[in-house]
Parts: sequence; C-alpha cells; structure tokens
Amino acid sequence: MKSVSGKRMAAIAVKQGWSLKRVNGSHHIFTQSGRDERLVIPIHGNKSLKPGLQRALMKLIPCSDEDL
Repeated sequence: MKSVSGKRMAAIAVKQGWSLKRVNGSHHIFTQSGRDERLVIPIHGNKSLKPGLQRALMKLIPCSDEDL
C-alpha cells in the first residue's frame, strides 16, 4: 500500500463525492448525502497518514491502491 498525505486523501474523497462539512483544528470532516458515516481526515502539512487510518479511510471513501 502506497503511503499518502492527508491532503491527497482529502482530494480523493472530494473526487468520490464527499463534501467538506467543517474544519476543527487540523481535522477536516467530510460528509456525503444519504450516508450516516463521516470522514475525519487529519491534515498535518504533507505528513503521511498512518497505515491503519489510511486503510480505514480507503474502505469508507471507497478507493483502491490505484486511486492513490
């Protein structure tokens, strides 16, 4: 699995139909109409996301390794 930054993961989420609802510090909260889930993506400059968080976000968005 390729490591990506929070900025890149947020861009992928927007591309998949998620919209930025609000920002709380460095955490960007995304929602999608018709779904109860929300995405919380930490954006700390260009630091990479940790593997477990990245995998969980990839399942919720959904996206694959090719999309990264």
